[in-house]
Amino acid sequence: MPHDHSDHAHSHLPSDPELRVRALESLLVDKGLVDPATLNALIDTYENKIGPRNGAQVVARAWVDAAYHARLMEDATAAIAELGFMGRQGEHMVAVQNTPTQHNLVVCTLCSCYPWPILGIPPTWYKSDAYRSRAIREPRAVLAEFGVELTDGQSVRVWDSTAEVRYLVVPMRPEGTQDLSESDLAALISRNAMIGTDLVKAPSA
Repeated sequence: MPHDHSDHAHSHLPSDPELRVRALESLLVDKGLVDPATLNALIDTYENKIGPRNGAQVVARAWVDAAYHARLMEDATAAIAELGFMGRQGEHMVAVQNTPTQHNLVVCTLCSCYPWPILGIPPTWYKSDAYRSRAIREPRAVLAEFGVELTDGQSVRVWDSTAEVRYLVVPMRPEGTQDLSESDLAALISRNAMIGTDLVKAPSA
C-alpha cells in the first residue's frame, strides 16, 4: 500500500527525524524554554506508560472476553475505540493474532507508520534502516536478536504498516494465567509483544 508522505516533508533540517528532534530540543533547552528533566519525564510517559498501557488493555480484554476478541479481529478500529482509544495515527487499525502456527511481526518499510494511540511513541529501533529492511528479508533472525525463539512449526508473517493501515499484534496468552484478573494480564503485555518482537510470559512464582 502507498505511504503518506505528507508527514515526511523535506526541509533544510537534517533528514533523520531523530536528529531534527534533538536539534530542536537543544535549542529550546538553551533558550531556557524547556526543562530537560520535565521533557524526559514526558517522553518516558508517552513511550512507556500511556501508549503501551492502552494497547495492553485492548489485548487483555480480548483474552478474557471472547465477544470482544471477535469484534477486535473483525473491526479493530471500532473495537479499540470502545475502550476510548482513538485519534490520529490510529484511524485504520487491523489486529493480527499470534497462534501456535503463526507469529506476526509489524514493520514500516518506508518510514515509521505506527499506532500512536495504543502503543505510544515508536521506539528508535522501529524507525532504523536495519530493522525496516531486515524484518522483511530475515524476520526469524531479527526475532532471534530480540530473544524471540519460535518453534519449528511456527511460520512468520510480516505486516507492512502504512498511512492507510496500522497493525496491532495480539500475542498468545501464556499458560498458567487463567486465575489472573484483566488488569493483572495487562501488566504482563509489553509494547514489543504488540509489535511482534516479544512474547508474553506468565509471571514467575
